[in-house]
Amino acid sequence: MKNWLRGLFSALLLGCCALAHAIDYTLPDLDGRMQSLDQYRGKWVIVNYWATWCGTCRKELPDLASLHKNHRDQEIVVVGINFEEIGLHELKKFVAEQQIPYPVLRSAPVRKTPLGPVPALPTTYIIDPTGKTVAGEIGLVTQKNLEDYIAAQRGK
Repeated sequence: MKNWLRGLFSALLLGCCALAHAIDYTLPDLDGRMQSLDQYRGKWVIVNYWATWCGTCRKELPDLASLHKNHRDQEIVVVGINFEEIGLHELKKFVAEQQIPYPVLRSAPVRKTPLGPVPALPTTYIIDPTGKTVAGEIGLVTQKNLEDYIAAQRGK
């Protein structure tokens, strides 16, 4: 495996290795219904913390949307967690304008989440099909990097 790929999702980077157990994490969606990450058990879940004001977050949206569209009926699902204080109407408008196809949940910004810390945006965590957080990355992620990481994990 290439060095950049090993370093990209280093579990040590965000302290994920301490999260060896499955985590049930529930947040409201844009309609106010509570959604649990546990509903995606059996799939790889890409959890992306983002904000509308974050330029890097906006830059990775097309890759996350493509990843979700290409794999959602199979083995990978993307879940966005909006991590800012923003009005619900404004957030719904942004999601519609950006044509975000994956579930968007809402959370007030906090230093540590059930998945681990969110020191900067975007921050992305990967949850394996058993529900365990296995990796995390601060900064830009791409569809190819995410697909390569998951493929490498399957090959172990």
